[in-house]
Amino acid sequence: MKTTELVIGGLKIIFNKYLVVLAIFVVWVVFFDENNLMKHRQNLAELAQLEAQVDFYKHKIEADKRKLYELQTNDENLEKFAREQFLMKKADEDVFVIVEEN
Repeated sequence: MKTTELVIGGLKIIFNKYLVVLAIFVVWVVFFDENNLMKHRQNLAELAQLEAQVDFYKHKIEADKRKLYELQTNDENLEKFAREQFLMKKADEDVFVIVEEN
């Protein structure tokens, strides 16, 4: 087996064809490959963001299901919802809409 030795500062480094090929492979995978290390980190960040969105929407769906159940089972809540959201009123009532400006 043919090896080349390099002495740098008292350290003997042996260059072997397998070591060189392994080093080139590692550099290629880390920096130049389609699925390189930077792309992997970006994908992990995107995955974390999407998982946070999934959690947000699951909680939102649960809250909407509870609200829908309350509206379907209680007429007072249905009337309150209609008055607040659609500005509905009875014949002898006046409706005042207050708009808050930020």
